[in-house]
Amino acid sequence: MARSVVWIGQSLKALRRMPEDVKDEFGYAISEAQAGRASGHATPMKGNLREVTEVRSDNDGDTYRVMYTTRLGGSVYVLDAFQKKSKSGRATPQADIDRIVQRLKAAKAHYRMHPPPAE
Repeated sequence: MARSVVWIGQSLKALRRMPEDVKDEFGYAISEAQAGRASGHATPMKGNLREVTEVRSDNDGDTYRVMYTTRLGGSVYVLDAFQKKSKSGRATPQADIDRIVQRLKAAKAHYRMHPPPAE
């Protein structure tokens, strides 16, 4: 059975504004997560965000990212989708990290309020 997708914050709206190729790639990654698999571009974050999976996509010289977690019951919680603006290498900018941390907290609160049904 496929996992449901829960969009946190503005993640769906942000994803919809991305180029078609990026949306296709991220849609595939999310569908793989729904099936309990990781796409080839999915990598776990480190540190206090190790529950979060990141998928990167490059398009016309720009880098896009989508962040999600599958660690909350039977759902895929999409936490954020954004175009990376930082020019300081591959590191995720601190403002984006802070937003992801807050959205992970929101996802955990949502999960506590809407636990999956017992089987």
